[in-house]
Amino acid sequence: MTTTMILTTCMIVCFFALMVGIGIRSRKHATDVNGFVLGSRSVGPWLSAFAFGTSYFSAVIFVGYAGQFGWNFGLSSTWIGLGNAFIGSLLAWSVLGRRTRIMTQHLGSKTMPDFFGNRFQSKGLKIAASVITFVFLIPYTASLFNGLSRLFSMAYTGIDYSVCVILMSVLTGIYVLIGGYMATAINDFIQGLIMLVGIVAVILAVLNDNGGLLAATKSLAANSGDAGWQGAYSSFLGPNPTFLLFVVLLTSLGTWGLPQMVGKFYAIKNEDSIKKGTVISTLFAIVVAGGCYFLGGFGRLYDIDVAAEGFDAVIPKMLSTLSPVLIGVVIVLVLSASMSTLSSLVLTSGSTVTLDLIAPLTKKEMTEKRKMLIMRLLIVVFIVISAIIAIKQAKSRSLFIAQMMGVSWGALAGAFLAPFLYGLYSKKTTKAAVVVSFIYGVGLEIIQLMVSLQYITLKPDTFLSFVFTNSLYSGVFAMVGGLIIVPIVSLLTRKTLPKDVDGMFECYNDTKTVGITDSLGE
Repeated sequence: MTTTMILTTCMIVCFFALMVGIGIRSRKHATDVNGFVLGSRSVGPWLSAFAFGTSYFSAVIFVGYAGQFGWNFGLSSTWIGLGNAFIGSLLAWSVLGRRTRIMTQHLGSKTMPDFFGNRFQSKGLKIAASVITFVFLIPYTASLFNGLSRLFSMAYTGIDYSVCVILMSVLTGIYVLIGGYMATAINDFIQGLIMLVGIVAVILAVLNDNGGLLAATKSLAANSGDAGWQGAYSSFLGPNPTFLLFVVLLTSLGTWGLPQMVGKFYAIKNEDSIKKGTVISTLFAIVVAGGCYFLGGFGRLYDIDVAAEGFDAVIPKMLSTLSPVLIGVVIVLVLSASMSTLSSLVLTSGSTVTLDLIAPLTKKEMTEKRKMLIMRLLIVVFIVISAIIAIKQAKSRSLFIAQMMGVSWGALAGAFLAPFLYGLYSKKTTKAAVVVSFIYGVGLEIIQLMVSLQYITLKPDTFLSFVFTNSLYSGVFAMVGGLIIVPIVSLLTRKTLPKDVDGMFECYNDTKTVGITDSLGE
């Protein structure tokens, strides 16, 4: 075994042992559905903020997006990370945090589909939302493994990538099944610390290899590349500001409609925790997301044939010259990012399908014990299916799987973002508007899938061809279009307003009174 393999193996063994140990210690919090899914709504600001951040940023961002957009935009790709921090974290916590926590507790909702069912008094909406979640979260979950293959081969030459996928799946499953949300939150906190330290160490090492920040930036400025003009990749907005804006919007605003992200607000302890969590989550995103895209911006300093090797080769190539210790740190960093997101996704999938799809369709009332059993079984099923898809994709390079992974984020955010946001803020949002948003968001991404697979051909240089240029563009149109469609449809369909909306919104007006314990003297 090489030095890199030995050091990496030792780090991974220690990392996995810690994760499983936390899962075992957290089992006391997972004795009922509320504890297993939401940590009994008693999770503090640090755990909640790190759980949000680590679920947000995975191997997809560190390897895939950082490599692709760093190569295409240069240093201006850092704007994507900053957009993630200020729109995807700061604004999301500020706009959604308090209202989500209060409204979901008032309605007794444990998942996003459960919220739609209770808020709009519709069993059909609840089931439809759970089906959308089920269909699109699986390929999204499978995409987490994609970034691991090349990095894994750096440390373990000759060992099949599927070994890493299976090992990661089994160990993630163990601590989620035993400890539920609380185990996930605690592990996310530790994994988040690893990500913070790791990304800073890697950035410093890469800059040092290129003569420091000024020398690296100067070398990048001399590269005209595909842009055709010198300085494009070190400029303020890069060679393609329009495309950059769409990437910022999709990767930042999209989190507002993702079930596994919004679910973190359900579980947070109180309003004070929301305020603290907002600051912590934003700072975490600045370092991790900003750092990832900043690092990717220097990709063109390395000899990489992206046409032959793909964008996933950019980051591994940059890291291949690092010391064995740093390569081990990077492997653990990416494992941390992937496992934290994986645990959040499978917990969301398992709880959603159990509580929002199976339970409503069951004639007899399901006991807590039976719900817990079905949730755990489904978590295993989701992990197995996602691992199989990831391994198949890595070996066969299936175009359908790749494109399905690409449209997942846009479909979920496009369907859910607008009705969830308006449902928290507006009494006038109707059931019909939610239905239209579901159809519009999912429908747009299904068309995108057909276009990407070349089942549908669009005329060039038209508005439709621009919308369906790729899933990033159509995803933004799905989200922004939903924000416009929902209020318009609500205005035209007043008859489908749910009953007792005023009672639902009374929860925001509740006040707490305390007695005076000590009077003030003159």
